[in-house]
Amino acid sequence: MRREDGTASVELVAVVPFLLLAVLVAAQIGLAGQALWSAGVAARAGARAALVGGDATTAARRALPPSLRAGSRVDDSGTVSVRVPIPRLLPGLPRVTVGARTALGPGDG
Repeated sequence: MRREDGTASVELVAVVPFLLLAVLVAAQIGLAGQALWSAGVAARAGARAALVGGDATTAARRALPPSLRAGSRVDDSGTVSVRVPIPRLLPGLPRVTVGARTALGPGDG
């Protein structure tokens, strides 16, 4: 009979890097979703401010979480467009931005 002592430990050591990679990918996708959601909320806040005569750029930036404000770009020409960089878990990942655009008219609230 062949002895199989320790095979479970070897298999576990072989699988752990793939599990960690899967967790990192899932977390990075979650950060991308959060950045996209925040851009949408900020664009809507800016459009609402523009509708009532306020400063759309300031309102949009204030609606963003502090961690996303630094690299954000807001354009309020006609429609309010907000672009934010996705936070990176690993510094070697490429810089990717997501954005949202919103325009409100009277009665859209």
